[in-house]
Amino acid sequence: MTAGLESMVVGENEIQGQVKRAYEGALVKETAGALTNHLFKAALATGKRVRSETAIGERQLSLPAVAVALARERLGALNGCEVVIVGTGETSELTARALADSGGRTVFVATRRRDRALSLAKRYHGWSVSFDELPQALARADIVLAATSSPHLLLEAPELAEVMSARDGRPMLLIDLAVPRDIDASCAELEGVSLYDVDDLQAVIARNRKVRQGEARKAEGIVEEEIQQFAAWLGSLEVRPTVAALRARATELAAQVVAENAGKWESASPRDLERVDALARAIVNRFLHEPTVRMKELRDERVHARMALVRELFGLGVEEGALGARGAGAREAAAGPALAGEQRAEVRSIAERRRSG
Repeated sequence: MTAGLESMVVGENEIQGQVKRAYEGALVKETAGALTNHLFKAALATGKRVRSETAIGERQLSLPAVAVALARERLGALNGCEVVIVGTGETSELTARALADSGGRTVFVATRRRDRALSLAKRYHGWSVSFDELPQALARADIVLAATSSPHLLLEAPELAEVMSARDGRPMLLIDLAVPRDIDASCAELEGVSLYDVDDLQAVIARNRKVRQGEARKAEGIVEEEIQQFAAWLGSLEVRPTVAALRARATELAAQVVAENAGKWESASPRDLERVDALARAIVNRFLHEPTVRMKELRDERVHARMALVRELFGLGVEEGALGARGAGAREAAAGPALAGEQRAEVRSIAERRRSG
């Protein structure tokens, strides 16, 4: 999810920020335990890794973002460029937002609602003019983006030709985001004018989408690696208490056997009995050393099943809450092995869904 693979727009990064804010809110309210902490940190790290190791988020898929990317491609850095946005609707605002960090000067041209243009100008540090002042704004503009709901053309070739004649050959980039068009298609025939419309931008979006889909396959491999690491960590939570229970059980049995035979060594001195007791403990430690080392080295997704088998074979009872996270995660760990099993099942289901998708 944080990698943007489940989003409607594959690769978008809004979800990463949303998950991060949700996690930070849980930390502030102290509702995140050790298990949740590790899960969120792993998820956020996975999203960051996907974006740094693939190009899944580099190609834009929205019309306003593609329009701004096109302007940068044609003009280079937009610092100092004057951008005229005709219209004050949602598309115009999204375009202004995409331009916010470009360094350009934004002019909003109100076609109907001047108060809305003033509001946008204040929000995005630009200024506004009325529609009657459009010719003067065009005379200064480097880029013109039109995005109104007008049923008629707002800018025709004869009007633009007059403006261009007074610009001393300075070029103008026109981007028409409106349907139906705001800008007359014949404007593209004027010298110094470059015109792109929605169809041109949709073609760019289609190419970008194919690139993102290809990068998504790389991203899925990264997500799979991170899922396996988390599953291994989750299973490792059961190793330590299982090892402790096994060693405690073996030590208890050794002590029990020594105690049962205490009366059979009438001639044994107290020092001899101490040696027998030490010998019994040494046998336990020597016998359990290799299994202990091997269990602590387990890192795959079968750790949970293997630990459950060890506990069953040796009849080990592990205190409720000992399996799983500790400390701040005590509430989560109270579910014991059942919680760990459910979490691992969920991890596997995610991995299977990624592969089947």
